[in-house]
Amino acid sequence: MMKIGVIGAGSWGTTLANLLAKKGYKVTLWVYEKDLADRLSKTCMNDLYLDGITLSSNLSYTNILTDAVEGCQVVVLVSPSQVMRPVLKQLKPHLADDCLLVSAAKGIENDTLMTMSEVLQEVIGTGVKNRSAFLSGPSFAREVAAEQPTAVSVAADNLDVAVRIQELFSTNYFRVYTNQDVVGVEIGGAIKNVIALAAGVADGLGFNHNARAALITRGLAEIARLGNAMGAQEATFSGLAGMGDLVLTCTGDLSRNRSVGIELGRGRKLDDILKQMRMVAEGVKTTLSAYQLSTRLGVVMPITEQMYQVLYENKDPQQAAADLMMRTLTSEDE
Repeated sequence: MMKIGVIGAGSWGTTLANLLAKKGYKVTLWVYEKDLADRLSKTCMNDLYLDGITLSSNLSYTNILTDAVEGCQVVVLVSPSQVMRPVLKQLKPHLADDCLLVSAAKGIENDTLMTMSEVLQEVIGTGVKNRSAFLSGPSFAREVAAEQPTAVSVAADNLDVAVRIQELFSTNYFRVYTNQDVVGVEIGGAIKNVIALAAGVADGLGFNHNARAALITRGLAEIARLGNAMGAQEATFSGLAGMGDLVLTCTGDLSRNRSVGIELGRGRKLDDILKQMRMVAEGVKTTLSAYQLSTRLGVVMPITEQMYQVLYENKDPQQAAADLMMRTLTSEDE
């Protein structure tokens, strides 16, 4: 029987581990919090991150990182993007040489401005490129856990690997499409969280559907510009990892990033909002990376720039919205 390790027991990691366990695979979920690992073993329920969902009896739990990956043919990485590097460094000596690595994290590392595929290659080695894949797309964990119909994309440079991961994860409620545009899928998954923060701010300010539609459309243009500058394929941004994920995260009530934006728009301070959150809103730190990356590459990203100023320079959200509307008039291509 295939042995799979899943690293990270937040809502998404728990959901993916449960999906695979329900398919009959032997799955071990690494849980950072020892007390949560103990409760999961006793109750088969993640009361911190996915309360109300009963988990498969095929699923086992550990808070010892190396125990989760020993002897695994597949390891699924669902740690927050900003801690991916230290986690990988700990895992590296314990990974089998032919182990497939699947990243389900969405973000850009702050210190290096690297995507997760770049972090993987730097930590594990360039050879990992031929045995790694990147799962992304419009997928709220709770809806997948409840077996609601969902479609996502898995990108890999090696098409055979993409097909293997596609087959591994696909069920009658979770449909996986293959893609070979790794950078496009990663940029779409990362930057959509920045735009979702902005969409939430607009909602918090009391704006309605016109503003949301404008932010989604112009946000997609920013994602595509950055992706193209990094060598992505244009078509990716019209797909699940682009427009699909962007629409979900900007409109859905389960979106953590949109929720943070709403509170910012209502006048609350970022630190106060984050202190009350149990789960990570990746867009907050990704905004810093995205802004710095756009500056480095000379890519115009006005929504991202305004969100950076709101988050990191204490700019008033109402003023940020006004500044976006009063930018120098341009064509839609700019």
